[in-house]
Amino acid sequence: MSVNRALILIRRGGLFLFFTLLFVFLGSTIASAADPTGETALLGDPGLPADYVWVLMCSFLVFLMQAGFAMLEGGFCRAKNTANLMLKNLMDFAMTSLSFMVMGFALMFGADKAGVIGTTGWFLTGDAYDVGTYLLFIFQVVFAATAATIVAGAVAERMKWRAYFLYSIIIGAIIYPIYGHWVWGGGWLSALPLGAGHIDFAGSGVVHTIGGVVGLAGAIVLGPRIGKYVNGKPRAIPGHSLALAALGCFILWFGWFGFNSGSTLSAHDLRISVIAVNTNLAAAAAAFAAMLFTWIRSKKPDVGMALNGAIAGLVAITAPCAFVEAWAAVVIGLVAGVLVVLSVYFFDKIGVDDPVGAVSVHGTCGVWGLLCVGLFADGAYGGVIGLFYGGGWGQLAAQVIGAAVCIAWAFILGYALFKIMDKVMGIRVSPQEELAGLDISEHGTKAYSEFPYMEA
Repeated sequence: MSVNRALILIRRGGLFLFFTLLFVFLGSTIASAADPTGETALLGDPGLPADYVWVLMCSFLVFLMQAGFAMLEGGFCRAKNTANLMLKNLMDFAMTSLSFMVMGFALMFGADKAGVIGTTGWFLTGDAYDVGTYLLFIFQVVFAATAATIVAGAVAERMKWRAYFLYSIIIGAIIYPIYGHWVWGGGWLSALPLGAGHIDFAGSGVVHTIGGVVGLAGAIVLGPRIGKYVNGKPRAIPGHSLALAALGCFILWFGWFGFNSGSTLSAHDLRISVIAVNTNLAAAAAAFAAMLFTWIRSKKPDVGMALNGAIAGLVAITAPCAFVEAWAAVVIGLVAGVLVVLSVYFFDKIGVDDPVGAVSVHGTCGVWGLLCVGLFADGAYGGVIGLFYGGGWGQLAAQVIGAAVCIAWAFILGYALFKIMDKVMGIRVSPQEELAGLDISEHGTKAYSEFPYMEA
């Protein structure tokens, strides 16, 4: 048998297997439906519509964060790669929505007896065809897309479009939902016999550390951009528009009120006011700390670092936002603002080229946020008590374990994914394409049609 004939048979066999599995999944889940009209739910709780409107509005706010990421990443990168980044952010949401519907949501929230993965609800069919399940899906899919789009910034300006496109499907189908199941889907991390189990209220770990660490893996496999290092020393490659980056920061800050407050999943949980205040204070404190730290260090306040500082504070408060007092939110933000600057310098120094600081903002400060639950939780909500309020070391230990698992899971799977794709198809554009810019080489267009691209 010729090699070509064998490859054809393998492809046909793969398609046959895919459609067989598709038939099995659908056949095993279409049998019943729970409450697709919501009439039963309304009879049980006439006040339920308020919760539905609240969660939907918060979902829409989180969706707007995609625009924030697009502007932030586009502004921090060069003009010749802007259209590429816009398409990446668009398709992140589109492909994550589809892959999360097909299998990610089932893996994350399906029925599970072992605490490892969900096994029901494929394609949102069967018992998943329910107004309550659909509500949870729309809120979770915007979170999944956030995790996916974080990586775009870390691998910007040198990654092939087709490789990124494939990655965006896999993170929504496998990487994000399986770890998410361990924390939010009744999995083993949430059941740790330490403190109240591993706690991550709105996703410092599930969303941000996952995205940041997968981005780290991608940046390592790709290597630095041409011109980033001269004689082994890092060189700044300025983005083309701090104005766009600032707009992205403000959009993200606004959307984050839905990200954190909406994670109550109820308009009747009046803790939403505490969450909103903590979210705002942490962002404000972190922006101030990053600005002041760079001002002291470099004699001039750094605009880009201040913008990233605000996002770092939002990332850090995301896990503990429901469990801490206002003063603690300020402290969490102040530390995050300094931490993100130090982290950016550290990764630059060791040769990891992250054009927008995504690894530091989301990875480093995401871990800090997880630890903060074990330090600052005051016991007023959910019985979660941190070390500083007399809760002992149990909750902090649970947070450390969850953070370590999150880093290991995201890095191992992310690194393996990028390495395999690199071996199979190559994930980096050629030097000529990189110098010309991904807008022209990958998409045949410019983000600014009348703008002369002067950079190399």
